[in-house]
Amino acid sequence: MARTIVMIHPGGLGDVFLAVSAMIRLRARFPNHKLVLCSEDQVAKLLLACGLIDAWAPVQGLVCGGLFVGTDQSTGQVQKWLEQCDLAVGWMKDLDGKLSETLKAIGAREVIVRSPFSALIEATHQRDRFLETINEAPSDCEQGVLLAVTEPVYQLGRACLEAEGVMIGERLVVIHPGSGSAHKCVAPETLASVVSVLQNSGAIPMVLEGPADREPVERLLLLCVNPPVVLKGLDILTVAGVLARAHLFVGQDSGVTHLAGLMGVRTVALFGATDPDRWAPHGTHVTVVQGVTCLCQSWGDVSRCKEKPCLEIPRDHLAALCLTHLKEAAAGRESKPVSCH
Repeated sequence: MARTIVMIHPGGLGDVFLAVSAMIRLRARFPNHKLVLCSEDQVAKLLLACGLIDAWAPVQGLVCGGLFVGTDQSTGQVQKWLEQCDLAVGWMKDLDGKLSETLKAIGAREVIVRSPFSALIEATHQRDRFLETINEAPSDCEQGVLLAVTEPVYQLGRACLEAEGVMIGERLVVIHPGSGSAHKCVAPETLASVVSVLQNSGAIPMVLEGPADREPVERLLLLCVNPPVVLKGLDILTVAGVLARAHLFVGQDSGVTHLAGLMGVRTVALFGATDPDRWAPHGTHVTVVQGVTCLCQSWGDVSRCKEKPCLEIPRDHLAALCLTHLKEAAAGRESKPVSCH
């Protein structure tokens, strides 16, 4: 049986995407090992489909849950992986040391359990903080396409778009008006102006609606003279396939925005209270747009702030920026999916 590198990541979509650079480094460090991930189902399936990992297990439930309560409760495939494991990485707190003890007791030769939120980590950007947890230094070389879709994923997106009448070669702009928090979202009036300008330019804006995005999507559609098509209920593999066809992506500080950035899609990332120096996707293909600097001292202050000047982005400026990026993307784009090096 092949030796393994086991990674445990209990975070959400965006948090796991921020760890992709660290996963790439582990792949380079252990080229002959099987890279396995314990995480949320959807993101793990995408990373498997894109070839970044070799196997996965859900971090919640019986499969991985036993790791947090002791060796006797750890069974199944995860235990088999750990019995052949040369390095186990847990991106989380382990205050009592129980997880580290369990991983070692099952068979992991080396164990690193360290939260990227630790006050002892010196790096600023969250991506670099994940790298620091595994003793890797940041690198400016890791730009552009870090997560490449494979043909089956690309075909999922193609089928989804063709069902809506979008064909290869059309200037597609994907807009994601939601986020994990309403306090990260710009006003729907701002995005409605962008939709109108894009439509008048001949582009095809399409709105992406995730499980928690119903309210911001509905507010946006009410303000659009010509409401765009809404893509809803898509799994993350299909979302990635759609993004692979997009000339431009516009979104808030969210997991989908990080996905677009990792795929090398030209991205306009809208930020407010969250610090882009810590959280924005990396790359020359990513443009961060933000209102005035947020003066809130805590997330509680952010939630109580009604004016949210940090999210007040001039509509004309944002629309013009999107048009510029769209023209640049269309000028140099070939009719093929985003691919790996």
